[in-house]
Order: sequence, then C-alpha cells, then structure tokens
Amino acid sequence: MKFVQIIEFETERLEEMQQVLEEAGQRDTGRAGGPTRSMLLKDRDKPTRYLALIEFESVEEAMRNSDDPETSAMAERLNALSIGDRVYTNCDLLDVRDLK
Repeated sequence: MKFVQIIEFETERLEEMQQVLEEAGQRDTGRAGGPTRSMLLKDRDKPTRYLALIEFESVEEAMRNSDDPETSAMAERLNALSIGDRVYTNCDLLDVRDLK
C-alpha cells in the first residue's frame, strides 16, 4: 500500500528550503526506495505555513528512506530553516483520482 507523509512547517526562508529539496530530489532520482512524488502547499491564510506531501511505494520504503544518513542530514538543514518544530502526519494512501 502506498504511503504519504505530510510535513507541516513554517518558514520565512522558502527559497533556501527549496534549494535543499532540489538537491535531495537530484540525489533521489532513479534511486530505489526513495520518494515517488511530492507536493508543496502554501497556506493562503498564514503565508509562512506550508505542507509538504511526500509519497512512497510503501511505509517500509519510507522507513528505509528515513533511516538513510543523507535523509537525516537533509532534515537537519531543513530544520535550521524552519520556524519552530515540524509536524509529521503518516498516512496510508487509500484512493487517488484524477477528476479532469
């Protein structure tokens, strides 16, 4: 079953965060077990609040990715660019539909 992790965070340094994520995306391209899709959402009512949705083939793949030292290093860099703590929500993906 596919797995999605939602990461809620605040930052005033989004461009720097996006650079860190771009570097990680380049590292993950073609790598087995890494994220398969990501989405970044910005809260229209609170402009420093964001939600990142990261999709994996399974919860096991996500946990292996989480245990990777490079993932830990990236998380530390992102944490330094965040305001306060990030909030993680772990979800099983039950259904996806293209509506158009």
